[in-house]
Amino acid sequence: MNLWESIVLGIIQGLTEFLPVSSSGHLVIAQSFLPGFQQEGVLFDVMVHCGTMLAVIFFLRTTIYSLAASLLPAAWRSNRNIEGNPAASPSVERRMVGLIIVATTITGIIGILLKDHIHRLFESAETAAGMLIVTGILLYVADRIKGVGRTAGDMTITDALVIGLAQAVALMPGISRSGSTIAFGIYRKIDGDTAARFSFLLSIPAVLGATMLELEYVQFVSPDELFIYGVGMIAAAITGFLSLRLLFFIIRKRELKYFSYYCWVVAATTLLIRGL
Repeated sequence: MNLWESIVLGIIQGLTEFLPVSSSGHLVIAQSFLPGFQQEGVLFDVMVHCGTMLAVIFFLRTTIYSLAASLLPAAWRSNRNIEGNPAASPSVERRMVGLIIVATTITGIIGILLKDHIHRLFESAETAAGMLIVTGILLYVADRIKGVGRTAGDMTITDALVIGLAQAVALMPGISRSGSTIAFGIYRKIDGDTAARFSFLLSIPAVLGATMLELEYVQFVSPDELFIYGVGMIAAAITGFLSLRLLFFIIRKRELKYFSYYCWVVAATTLLIRGL
């Protein structure tokens, strides 16, 4: 992989990580069209995911600050957040931290148990295309759910378990992590904005965990290759921040069905080209 291929793949990751169209599926499909593309394990994929994780941390920095502050003793907390707005209830935020831990634990256990099987799935563009069809169905159905209005204060352990399982399924290339977790949040009658924020907060420990699992492959990568990987990570971070803004706008408009059409077109095109 050369520098320009790394940048292009980083941009693809940044554009597709938060839009519910499966960044891993797009990466697998794009990589399949690059002659001689190789990586140790899925190290490059994890590094560009780290780039989009940095975008999440910056985009949701106020929320993350408030969640962290809620865990401090009352005497140490300010009643205002870092942007000068009234802080949310510390009890709600502490419960949100607990729900993130529950969902992350479910994802982590499944990810560790199925690590080798998941690696093999990343070798098949056809599998990624097939799973994109599933992602499209999830989004199409979610767009038709009525009575969505539960907020962060209404979320339960059951919600965390369901969303954690959805994130675990999204370890397969082609199943959108953001799309599946937001969709299942909406299935649970959680409003789109809350489901999206929970989904992206959930991505932080998930990506950190995946990074830890892939660190063993760093020893097999030369310094020059690591530099190329790093450039891809930066490209993913920049484009990821921009796509986050776009996604929240789209979710508020409840227009997820258009992403389902996109997933189906990409899947059909990939299967057609790969079948030739």
